[in-house]
Amino acid sequence: MRYEMNAQYDNDDRTDWDRDPSKYRGMHKDLPTARFWEVDSLRGVAIVLMVLYHLVFDLNYFAVYDIIVSSGFWLVVARLSASLFLLLFGLSLTLSHSRARLQGQENEYISHLLKRSAWMLVLALGVSVVTYLFIGRGFIVFGVLHLIGISLLLAYPFLRLRRANFIFGFLLILLGIYMQNIIVGFPWLLWLGLAPEGFYSVDYFPVFPWFGVILMGVGLGSLLYPRYRRRISMPDFAGSPFVRGLSFLGRNSLAVYLVHQPVIFAFLYLSGISLAWH
Repeated sequence: MRYEMNAQYDNDDRTDWDRDPSKYRGMHKDLPTARFWEVDSLRGVAIVLMVLYHLVFDLNYFAVYDIIVSSGFWLVVARLSASLFLLLFGLSLTLSHSRARLQGQENEYISHLLKRSAWMLVLALGVSVVTYLFIGRGFIVFGVLHLIGISLLLAYPFLRLRRANFIFGFLLILLGIYMQNIIVGFPWLLWLGLAPEGFYSVDYFPVFPWFGVILMGVGLGSLLYPRYRRRISMPDFAGSPFVRGLSFLGRNSLAVYLVHQPVIFAFLYLSGISLAWH
């Protein structure tokens, strides 16, 4: 399904949309439930890159192959996967917020975010406990699930700022890069990006700079999908088997994230590889 955006219509009525979104309800009754295949499929690409990187990481971790994963090509793959996923997470927040406004449910939207945040943080705590029990040092203190759980709440005030989020996101990314050079003597601000000397975690996504990437996604969503409609007309590849496969992964990204490592471990074990945790 294709939705096109009239730029003049968007610019002329932007303040009316912010002031009274109810005037646009019912204009396109199918919009609030429609999904954008390109968003799902790009998220699927990020998931494929993540699984590929973690497979290579595990092969190195269990000393199957000596692969450099902390720099070079594989670090680029890891950063590309994470950046794309978090950018799309921010974009999806814009879409869900627009959908809630179109459906007249903006008052319930914050409650929705609170519930999702709580669920994500419960899952994140479970990941922290499991990784602590299995690998000890290097366990996940503040990984991508922790970041998403916190960001669901932090992002809400920014959703109305639209394209200004490009500026805020850029500044937070710069701040996060600067903070990487600061060493503190305690672990209590790890979630912000301030780490003690010698800190190591197999999955670390502090608020700075990664919340900045999410805000860039919020800005991108406001630019490309105003009022839950595509600004740019594009061919519909949703029926392609390849795109459907990627979209399936994108729609089920949380489930894939939670199960992909156990599946990799099982595959390695059944292949006769000794899983020596260290």
